Amino acid sequence: MLKDAGLAPDLLSYAAALQCMGRLDRDASAIQRCLKQMAHDGLQPQALFTSLSLCKEDQAALLRALRKAEPTFSAPQPPLPVSQLNSSPLLREIYDKDRPVSYPKQHLPLKTLKGLFQQQLSVEMATTITVDSVEKAPSLTTEVLQAVGTRPRRKPHLAELGIPWSGSVAGWAAALSPHLTTLQALPPQGESLLFLAQQLGLRVFNRHVVQRKRLTQEVRELERRYFKYLHLLASDTQVAASCLPRQHWEALGAPEAPHEQPWPLPVVAQLGKQLAEVLVQTVRMPGHLAERQGSCKLIPVLYHVYSFRSFRQIGILKPHPAFIQLLATAAERTMTFEAAEMHSLRTDALYRLSLAQHLRHRVFWLPHNMDFRGRTYPCPPHFNHLGSDLARALLEFAEGRPLGPHGLDWLKIHLVNLTGLKKRESLQARLAFAEEVMPDILDSADRPMTGRKWWMEADEPWQALACCMEIARAVRAPDPAAHISHFPVHQDGSCNGLQHYAALGRDSVGAASVNLVPSDLPQDVYSGVATQVEVFRRQDAEQGMRVAQVLEGFISRKVVKQTVMTVVYGVTRYGGRLQIEKRLRELSDFPQEFVWEASHYLVRQVFNSLQEMFSGTRAIQRWLAESARLIARTGSAVEWVTPLGIPVIQPYHHDSKVLIGGGIQSLTFSNSGDTSQKPNTLKQKNGFPPNFIHSLDSSHMMLTALHCYRKGLTFVSVHDCFWTHAADVAVMNQVCREQFVRLHSQPILHDLSRFLVARFCSGPRPKNVRVSRLLDVLLSVPKTGAFNLEQVKRSTYFFS
Repeated sequence: MLKDAGLAPDLLSYAAALQCMGRLDRDASAIQRCLKQMAHDGLQPQALFTSLSLCKEDQAALLRALRKAEPTFSAPQPPLPVSQLNSSPLLREIYDKDRPVSYPKQHLPLKTLKGLFQQQLSVEMATTITVDSVEKAPSLTTEVLQAVGTRPRRKPHLAELGIPWSGSVAGWAAALSPHLTTLQALPPQGESLLFLAQQLGLRVFNRHVVQRKRLTQEVRELERRYFKYLHLLASDTQVAASCLPRQHWEALGAPEAPHEQPWPLPVVAQLGKQLAEVLVQTVRMPGHLAERQGSCKLIPVLYHVYSFRSFRQIGILKPHPAFIQLLATAAERTMTFEAAEMHSLRTDALYRLSLAQHLRHRVFWLPHNMDFRGRTYPCPPHFNHLGSDLARALLEFAEGRPLGPHGLDWLKIHLVNLTGLKKRESLQARLAFAEEVMPDILDSADRPMTGRKWWMEADEPWQALACCMEIARAVRAPDPAAHISHFPVHQDGSCNGLQHYAALGRDSVGAASVNLVPSDLPQDVYSGVATQVEVFRRQDAEQGMRVAQVLEGFISRKVVKQTVMTVVYGVTRYGGRLQIEKRLRELSDFPQEFVWEASHYLVRQVFNSLQEMFSGTRAIQRWLAESARLIARTGSAVEWVTPLGIPVIQPYHHDSKVLIGGGIQSLTFSNSGDTSQKPNTLKQKNGFPPNFIHSLDSSHMMLTALHCYRKGLTFVSVHDCFWTHAADVAVMNQVCREQFVRLHSQPILHDLSRFLVARFCSGPRPKNVRVSRLLDVLLSVPKTGAFNLEQVKRSTYFFS
């Protein structure tokens, strides 16, 4: 069948076919034909066990089929896993066994850590968690109680979905949960069927993964591994040799079961669509809750309609107004919002506050995922340190540290940073300002809602309030230096993308603009660009250019900031013009009839200014973009290896159209993750410069994290914003600078050039004009300047 479709079956194709034959107990002749075809394609049955990562259940089905055709067949033993150390020179010191090192332990004993693991495992096995809302719900009304106790008129046809049936609405709702929780999260205006189908399909997949782990005893094996692993971390246990947690985890042996591969998006959407249709047809509620009198006729909770959104007609599922009213009746109605955006913002805040209340006084960790560039993101979606000002303000370190001699000063500087009032002042000036406003700080801590409310004027008000409270506790302690602080203090990179570009190009002028060079005051690249644009504007105005004359007095840091910030991440002139247009429209006294012309003029001058100030940066950007364009035109996606050895492949391909027909509505959507499609040249080109820089900032973060851990520091990062205890800020700053210099002391651009040449321009391939052109470009590595990287180690405002 595959060959009839013009496709060549691979090892995985044969594995799937043989598994099916093993499960269906097919006769030996059919299996022998499959094995004969497999041999014809140059594939051996032993490779099914040595080259593929299959769970025990799949291996058993394979073995059943093979032994039916060849009774003497025995599965080869998989090779023992070999722990491989990263060969990057940047990590040589980390894995150096000649110098003994003692890594820090958790502040919790083994018994406590085991209990926390069991709690987390229970949550993940349940796949849902019930959290009390911070909104106080009143007593249930008669109508709500009646709705819970009412039996539906007929039993839904859910047996084929494996959903148990209890007969009552309450039991039925519990059986359909968590699918019915989708209804409660629906906004009154509804949600697109495609979005709901994908969400429901993903939930089914997650429950399938959990069920499979239960059946294959993988959960018990995971528990065994974790209990051994915790001996490395617990405060009351010892291991033979201190090492990194990852090394210890690998030393425990490879997990028996492979990682569950995600289902293809079309499969997820198809399954979710069918489940959504079951909910539409089945979930009903008594009509008298809406009419308040009359018959007990059941009405659908969901109904399917079409609506125009962004000039497109799409199918949406809307909750019945009576259902929305029922949910509102069961909760306290303290605020009323009409706009959908405000509704979602309020819901988002309730999620965060409710989760914070649920986790209050508990120790918890935030597991992270790594994206394709190496950047890390916390897995929990609603409550994490990557979130809003409110979410960050609610978090503190589980383990406290004494402030020490300088910790209180760092708390004060951190507070001033959160206000945004002294960005261009020295650290000493910020500290003096904190002392000056100390009465307001203490008033904010003592009377946040009834006092002078100074904290509300800050750029990050909730974090500022939390910091005010921490400072108040510290200054009122008998000995502030001995005060145990759990409060995280942040150090931010100064336009970090441009910092990496300036270091790559050894660009002295650019390096000074982004604080790679020591200075008495922090340099502000946005003000520098605005100043340079003003020079160009004044020259053009003197020559009689009308738009330059109109712009007199309107060129400010705020007007150019967003464009300067995003140029490093690949913004085009078109995108930059839209950003500047938006800023100009916010100026009430700017003549609006000149907005179009002025935005065109300004974006051109901003790019010219950046060329003047960051000549090396622009050259590297152009080289990366042109290399990516030519690579994509040869039919390949751009790929590279980060300085830490992480392989990166850009996932930008032309969309493939997927159609799911039948049911209440046909769904059509684009699948951008189909790697069988040709690379999208434009996205590959525009994405390479920013993605390459992101892979460098993630490398810098990881190096800083490893060395901070080595020194016993608590370290948290939000990309280019690093957190630690107030007492340890000076140590973290030293590590951060040292690792930046070590990273950029590597021949990063030349290493990249060599890798791309070997990957895309070598090997026996016919002479191709495109490949020849690509080779010429890859070998033309931009020349670098004379900036001395060692200066970064002495720069106070590199991260501050």
